Amino acid sequence: MTEQEAVEIARRVAEQEGWAWVEPAEAILRKSWLGRDPRWEVSSCWLGGMVRLIIDDETGRVLEKDYRHLLR
Repeated sequence: MTEQEAVEIARRVAEQEGWAWVEPAEAILRKSWLGRDPRWEVSSCWLGGMVRLIIDDETGRVLEKDYRHLLR
């Protein structure tokens, strides 16, 4: 999977959840030392909030998703 594909998956999930999404998003490919498949960590941050998703590099499956309001 490419970085842009990971960002697109994350953007779609955020839209489906009704979460705010701001470009540019950050995508980092994390390789595990424990033998797990590589995973993309994708985040979109703006003043007051953040969307963060973990996506399996091989399957494109969303493993974790989180939306946070930072100003409360």
